[in-house]
Amino acid sequence: MATPRWLDADEARAWRGYRRMRALLDLQISRDLSRDSGISDSDYDVMSTLSEKPGRRWRANALARRLMWSTSRLSHHVARMERRGLVTRQESADDGRGAEVSLSETGWEALQAAAPQHLASVRQHFIDVLTPVELKTLSQVFAKVIEHLGEDVEAP
Repeated sequence: MATPRWLDADEARAWRGYRRMRALLDLQISRDLSRDSGISDSDYDVMSTLSEKPGRRWRANALARRLMWSTSRLSHHVARMERRGLVTRQESADDGRGAEVSLSETGWEALQAAAPQHLASVRQHFIDVLTPVELKTLSQVFAKVIEHLGEDVEAP
């Protein structure tokens, strides 16, 4: 087994800072979203992802992959969202084998109502805290790590 390459003080500070910032930022934005719109972060992820596709519909397994969720997690979450009228689930129009998830009109309206306040929270707690140069640098850093992990940086 190879000797570990321990983090030096600067590396450790950067790593711990990133992890703490990510946890605090996710928590704050999730709290704001719930308070302002009554929907969860997961609801917003599903609805906003569905809204990216023409017809606001995704095949369930592709949606799960896009969200980086298991198909089981997606299925359970979609069932809860269906009961609230935010999404619908139906057999695939292409082959009838898989399921497709669609954003309902109620879900579309909820997403449109939530988006401005969600964006305000993202701005307040992240975007507006940074300078344009810092944002550009972060975008480059994120793209580099995302590409390293094998994901298309510009994937919708």
